[in-house]
Amino acid sequence: MPLVEARRYTPAPLHIGGHLQTILPSALRRVRGVTYRRERLELPDGDFVDMDWASAVPKSPSPKAQRVVVLSHGLEGDSHRHYILALAKLFTRHGWDALAWNCRSCSGEMNRLPRLYHHGATEDLASVVQFAIRQRKYTQVALVGVSLGGNLTLKYLGENGDALPPEVIGGVGISVPADLVAGEEILALPDRRIYQQRFLKKLRPKVEVMAQRVPGLSLTGYDQIKRFREFDDRYTAPLHGFASALDYYTRVSSNQFVERITRPALLLSARNDPFLAPSCFPEAIALRHRSFYVEITEQGGHVGFMQLAKEFSYSELRALEFITSIEVT
Repeated sequence: MPLVEARRYTPAPLHIGGHLQTILPSALRRVRGVTYRRERLELPDGDFVDMDWASAVPKSPSPKAQRVVVLSHGLEGDSHRHYILALAKLFTRHGWDALAWNCRSCSGEMNRLPRLYHHGATEDLASVVQFAIRQRKYTQVALVGVSLGGNLTLKYLGENGDALPPEVIGGVGISVPADLVAGEEILALPDRRIYQQRFLKKLRPKVEVMAQRVPGLSLTGYDQIKRFREFDDRYTAPLHGFASALDYYTRVSSNQFVERITRPALLLSARNDPFLAPSCFPEAIALRHRSFYVEITEQGGHVGFMQLAKEFSYSELRALEFITSIEVT
């Protein structure tokens, strides 16, 4: 019955309430000391993703422990977002190599094909994992995803189940929008619209490129879009083969895949996360599951979890702790 009792998490000073716990780390946090080596991965469909590698310091003394953590960022994030840099820094300090991959169009260079990325694009995550195993010969692969990347991580683990490569030992999803239908409705509330408008502004240049590539796709009226459902109906669904935004949300939400998870996996979210609906906390599933763990803190916001006088957030430290607890020795 892997429902994890939430430990007492105390937010950093001034991080009061879900909104500030979300906004302050995103706006103010700086993570230094991570040096990446970039490598391009050519995908089976002719597109590419860029992967940023950070090496373990110190290296593991055991030749059997060829370990890498695959880090997946959130919507309109990339490998240089503070939470990905922090995870890379933390894991490399503990003997893991880190592979922070950038979703299509998120590495600073637009992808080639008339598509972008989305909450369910686990085929790209699978290509990254397979590259780490087949080309780089890692014997232990752990996954940590944040927000959209958390949904990708749990969906990937669940949809593959027992068919996962044996090298994949498990994963962690942080601040996971596990029910996208309900989550979109939450973000449409008046006090959450600022988040949607920020994302829609960041997505506009990419949509402009896609409109030049795809007949019938237009930027006309883009500024009148007020919520994600409108954006996804107009752009995400047709670009990626979904019938509508609702079809997209329904088919890719990780809630429906976690039942089939067979490797240890943790979903860690905060109950005051302004991005998440109550249905994004699948505690009932965890109660009857052997491998799927759920931990819900009362505080933390969305990808927040900052603590007083600590370099790393509570969620980052928990991700390392969980992965370490399942590591194959």
